[in-house]
Amino acid sequence: MAWVAFDRAVMVSQVFGQSGARWRQIADEMHAEICARGFDPELNSFVQSYGSKQLDASLLLVPIVGFLSASDPRIRGTLQAIENRLLIDGEFVLRYSRDDVSDGLPPGEGAFLACSFWLVNNYIMQGRYADARRLFERLLSRCNDVGLLAEEIDPKTGRMLGNFPQAYSHVGLINCALSLSRQVGPAEERASAGDVPIAAMPAAE
Repeated sequence: MAWVAFDRAVMVSQVFGQSGARWRQIADEMHAEICARGFDPELNSFVQSYGSKQLDASLLLVPIVGFLSASDPRIRGTLQAIENRLLIDGEFVLRYSRDDVSDGLPPGEGAFLACSFWLVNNYIMQGRYADARRLFERLLSRCNDVGLLAEEIDPKTGRMLGNFPQAYSHVGLINCALSLSRQVGPAEERASAGDVPIAAMPAAE
């Protein structure tokens, strides 16, 4: 996200007739370092921090913010690793493995729904539309009787946990709905803003 700040600062500066060359240099240096030190060839995935072997669902934001194209092999590898290690029952994406990280929180925390919506957007950007729709519909079924979602869900019981209602969950739902229903969704717009090539999404049926 530090890279995002400098990348978008360049765009803003250009709107006002400035080159933003210094900010572009910093963004490019960050990009190179993250790709060199944040990607683990053995895991074929980006990792939670430099030198770590742990995954984090926030890595699903890498293509969404336009850091790398969704078609990049490193992004495909990261998505597969998250599916293998953080995805529960094909629906709930853990933020990270609590078994491998001491975060000071009590055990039993649920799965953040925003992470599952990030996965839907990744499926869309990689052309996996059937998977995206299937997961999106499963997440929709978790809404309560007035269409609201909590911050988290207990993957074992389906019970809503955390803040309720939670804006991040609903923002994720809306972004995915838009991406599934129009030619270019929010995720594609953000990615293309960084001049990253993305696959065109077919119109909704």
